[in-house]
Amino acid sequence: MHLLIGDLQGCLEAFDRLLAQWDFSPSRHRLTVLGDLVNRGPSSAATLRRIMGLGSSAQSLLGNHDLHLLAAAHGVRRPHRSDTLADVLQAPDRHELLNWLRQRPLALQAEGWLCVHAGVPPQWDADQTLHHAAEVQALLQGPALADFLPLMYGNEPAVWNEALQGPERWRFIINALTRLRWCGPDGAQDFQVKEGPGQAPPGLQPWFELPQRRTRHTPVAFGHWSTLGLINQPHLLALDTGCVWGGALTGVRVDGGRREVRQVPCPAAQQAGT
Repeated sequence: MHLLIGDLQGCLEAFDRLLAQWDFSPSRHRLTVLGDLVNRGPSSAATLRRIMGLGSSAQSLLGNHDLHLLAAAHGVRRPHRSDTLADVLQAPDRHELLNWLRQRPLALQAEGWLCVHAGVPPQWDADQTLHHAAEVQALLQGPALADFLPLMYGNEPAVWNEALQGPERWRFIINALTRLRWCGPDGAQDFQVKEGPGQAPPGLQPWFELPQRRTRHTPVAFGHWSTLGLINQPHLLALDTGCVWGGALTGVRVDGGRREVRQVPCPAAQQAGT
């Protein structure tokens, strides 16, 4: 059994209840979490420890909240008032938690699914997505992490060009894989709008609806977009269903030709005061 699971954001209780529904066993099963392991929920540190403890049976992506934690830990960004990262930043095993987190990938393949936290630019196919993700992963895992983290902030460039180099290239890759929701007709990324497709601004489309998208025949699973809700289509899974905002945590079984969705409600928003 292989499960894909949406954004946890420190909602450990919901995570454990979802795994219990599947009777998950680390010796027999596998799971992939689609990023945003931490923040806004009540148990960021414990959530990291739980996934770490699953060893090779669990893999997870880096999301924008995970990158924010790394930036805060290195003094690049101050924690927001609504952040719930103190239990990681003040943990006795802080170094181990942060070192494990920075080793997570920005894209991976699981059971034939291309998994990303947020989106894929229309110009990239699956192989390009994994290749470009690996470019940035090497920097995040390298010795100059503190120098790299300040470079990833900003919304430009908005359009991919293979000739991009250095910080502009890395910033585009990170933005696409961890923040993308909306694109213009030319594939230009827009980060101002966070609402769901029912409030689509003129001239913008969800990244996965662009007709020129090169991954349109590739199964893609992503999280990040809580106002989008669950999408369960043959080649598209959107799995952030707003657990930390009082919604549900969603998991999908994707192995062996089977597709099964399960959800558990999550009261973490009330617990965390968010």
